[in-house]
Amino acid sequence: MGVAALYPPDRLAAARRATAAAGLDALLLTPGSDLRYLTGYDAHAGERLTCLVLPAEGEPTLIVPRLERPAAEASPAPATGVRIVDHVDGTDPYPLVVAALDGPVAAVGLADRMWAEQVLALRAALPGATQRLAGDVLRELRIRKSPAEVAALAEAGAAIDEVHLRMGEWLRPGRTEAEVATDIAAAIREAGHVTVDFVIVAAGPNGASPHHGTSDRPIGAGEPVVVDIGGTMASGYRSDCTRTYLAGGPAPADFLDYYGVLRDAQRAAVAAVRQGVTGAAADAAAREPIAAAGFGDAFLHRTGHGIGLDGHEEPYLVAGNDRPLEAGMAFSIEPGIYLAGRHGARIEDIVVCTTDGVQRLNTTPTELIAL
Repeated sequence: MGVAALYPPDRLAAARRATAAAGLDALLLTPGSDLRYLTGYDAHAGERLTCLVLPAEGEPTLIVPRLERPAAEASPAPATGVRIVDHVDGTDPYPLVVAALDGPVAAVGLADRMWAEQVLALRAALPGATQRLAGDVLRELRIRKSPAEVAALAEAGAAIDEVHLRMGEWLRPGRTEAEVATDIAAAIREAGHVTVDFVIVAAGPNGASPHHGTSDRPIGAGEPVVVDIGGTMASGYRSDCTRTYLAGGPAPADFLDYYGVLRDAQRAAVAAVRQGVTGAAADAAAREPIAAAGFGDAFLHRTGHGIGLDGHEEPYLVAGNDRPLEAGMAFSIEPGIYLAGRHGARIEDIVVCTTDGVQRLNTTPTELIAL
């Protein structure tokens, strides 16, 4: 995967045009996915200021701590055309932001997840400037993935599929959720991820909590186990995939009944994805068969979330989202059924809306997997 293809220089030009069209004079982006999207620089977030100053007209400047300048220069950022300026410890970096703007500004867009202390410092440095969210500008650029981004997501999907295919090595009755999770985390890295973003191993009644995590509870024979895992690749793009397993022994009869409903609902939602279908309609494609089977109240969350440089980003497949899907949009399809105090199940694939339908980036079977 070529870095130049993932972080092309023309993104900065597109962002400048979008900034001007939004009535902003500049974007000010501290470490996070927006900064990486535009420059390829995976900046360290700390108390020392790192900030991309992107005027609607003018040269983009990346302000970094001097001790982090080598990392910035080794990143794809210089190839995108940004100028790098550093500051030393003990000096005030905010005048460098003002200088990089090269003139008065009336409105700036700040990184959505900028630290409050930086927001306030920029307000003091630019007292006449209205502060808005940069995400309102960049969201439209990021929501449709380029072919290179889809390839990076496919690479991440294949890597996490490798881990699911090895689940029989670790998941068995008598082991605790935490013990299994430790093995999974190591395998996520072995499969090519540079970071482990999350590992959910939720057995028996813990499976009824969608964001359970792990515990020291031993896995019981015949218990359903929800395993939701994901990480970040060297490209910056992420994986996220859930499968439900049966840890030895016969499954509870009612679980088998609703797992079949869930599997069919997940497949129906994947099949419903195409250009022009709204996020709400894709959500309904998963929700309606689950509700018809009497489990509507047990489907506790939206059907899907976008994925890319962030684990959760636009678009969201949820009731009320009437935005049509477009080619290049990448997101999860992950309906679940959760029976409090008993057990639960979730099936999740990452998919991409294409010009002629849908592409699944996770390709392991969605049937119940008995180990």
